[in-house]
Amino acid sequence: MHCYKALHPFTALSFDLDDTLYLNGPVIERAELAMQRSLLQLAPQLGQIDADFWWQQRKALAAAQPEVRHDVSQWRLLGLRQGLLQLGLAPSDVNEVAAAAFNAFYLERSNLEVPASSHQLLAALADKYPLVSITNGNADVHQLGIAHYFKHHLRAGPDGRMKPYPDLFHRASQLLGIEPAQLLHIGDNAKADVQGALAAGCQAIWLQLPEQQSRLLPQIRISALDQLELLL
Repeated sequence: MHCYKALHPFTALSFDLDDTLYLNGPVIERAELAMQRSLLQLAPQLGQIDADFWWQQRKALAAAQPEVRHDVSQWRLLGLRQGLLQLGLAPSDVNEVAAAAFNAFYLERSNLEVPASSHQLLAALADKYPLVSITNGNADVHQLGIAHYFKHHLRAGPDGRMKPYPDLFHRASQLLGIEPAQLLHIGDNAKADVQGALAAGCQAIWLQLPEQQSRLLPQIRISALDQLELLL
C-alpha cells in the first residue's frame, strides 16, 4: 500500500467490478466460446467463425458510431447483426440469431464465482458505508450474488457514458445525495477508475495490477483488495 495524498472525509464508496472484485479475463473467453457455439448451432451453414471476426465487426461499428462503445451489450449485439448480414445470413433471420447468440454470451459472462474474500470485504464495508457499483461492463450483479451489498448499480450505457467520463461518478453522487468529493472510488483501471474518479471530483483508491502503470496519482494505491480493511 502507498498513500500519495491525504484522504478527505468521505461518506460513501463506489466499486468497479471487473478485475477489481474478481478476475474477469477467463470468463470473457468462456462467454465468447458460448456465443460461438450458439451461432454454430443456430446457423450451421455459416461454419465456425473465430472471435477476431466479431471483434473486427465491433471495431468497424465503433469507428462509424463512436457513441456505441458506451454500452457494451448494445455494441456486441449490433456487431453480431452486422457480421451475420456480412456472412450472408438471410436478413429475416438476423435479429433472432443475433439475440440468441448474445444471450448465450451474456449468460456465461456472469457465470463466475466471486471470491469469498470479496464477499467478506463488501459485507463489512456495507455495514459502515453506502456502496455503489460502477462498471463499464455488463456483468449481472444479481447473478454474481453481490447485488445486495450495493445501494445502487450503475452501468455505462443505460446510466451514462463509460468511465473515465464523469457521468457515472456524478450519477452515483446524485443518487446518494452527496458531493462528488465525498465519494471514494475503488478500481483497477488507471484510466477508467483513477483518472475518471479524480476528473469527476471524487477520491480514488487504485488496485494496481502488475501490468498497469499510471502517471496520475490516486489518494491511495493498493496491491491487494484485502488492504481495504484500512477503511474499517
